[in-house]
Amino acid sequence: MSELWSEKYRPKSLKDMVDQKEIVERLKRFVETKSMPHCLFAGPPGTGKTTAALCLANDLFGKFLADSFMELNASDERGINVIRDTVKRFARSKSLADVPFKILVLDEADHLTDDAQHALRRTMEKYTDTCRFILSCNYSSRIIEPIQSRCAIFRFTPLPRDDMINFLKRIAKAEGVELFEDGVNAVADIAAGDLRRAIYLLQAAAATGEPVTADVVYRVVGLVHPKRIAELLDISIKGDLIEAREELRKLLYMEGYSGSDIVKQIHSHVFKLDIPEPVKLKIIELVGETDFRIGQGADEEVQIMALLAKIKLATLKGG
Repeated sequence: MSELWSEKYRPKSLKDMVDQKEIVERLKRFVETKSMPHCLFAGPPGTGKTTAALCLANDLFGKFLADSFMELNASDERGINVIRDTVKRFARSKSLADVPFKILVLDEADHLTDDAQHALRRTMEKYTDTCRFILSCNYSSRIIEPIQSRCAIFRFTPLPRDDMINFLKRIAKAEGVELFEDGVNAVADIAAGDLRRAIYLLQAAAATGEPVTADVVYRVVGLVHPKRIAELLDISIKGDLIEAREELRKLLYMEGYSGSDIVKQIHSHVFKLDIPEPVKLKIIELVGETDFRIGQGADEEVQIMALLAKIKLATLKGG
């Protein structure tokens, strides 16, 4: 269990990538032609941006990967000095492989300062004969336009639920982990398309030594089981706020759950309620106000009980 499964089961070649089929096909053409532009990989965390860059480099450079590929995390290396020194030093030398360029990946490039981005733009222009840059980011809007205009943009999307579940089941089988259907569905629910997080959750749940069920998964991540959130809302909507308060106090004080997390889980469950859409929208607005007040330091029990009372009132009034 010492090795991170997210690394152990990370694809090494484009042919092994999970989902992102259109992007993978475009990258495969770069390998075939040994030619590619600078690239901007944009999308949510855990959708395969860094893995795609590593697979591309592996397929291009083979045994010369170590000399031809560099990865930097821009959230750690934010300053202009990194661009002036580390990046330039790598970019100006030629690759030993039968490919006319090296590849430098800047993860979380949207964390680079504006000055660093402008320095990077000049470096990209100066060393275009010997180096291709892949900028990976969550928010492409935070990348300056002069860099965006010099890149082919690839937009990564969250992994489809079925693909994620199948991949998690393969890992569980390979690791000899007993994975129940409700357990893998709980992991998929929490990860919300982020495969890296899903693998972390699966490994953490497996580390308990118990079969991986939904109860184990929610316990490991410190979240209330959704069934209990559903029961809390059901009790409140039926008007038994005294029982609702007892259940809430049990969650907050006896079991130590975060009030902020409970509010977020109420937000998720509202969409599953069998109530008119205008009422759902009203409740979502109330949840947002409650989350804000708790974030400002207001008492969690008072705020959540007020929310549950308002939810009861909203369902009575029909929004």
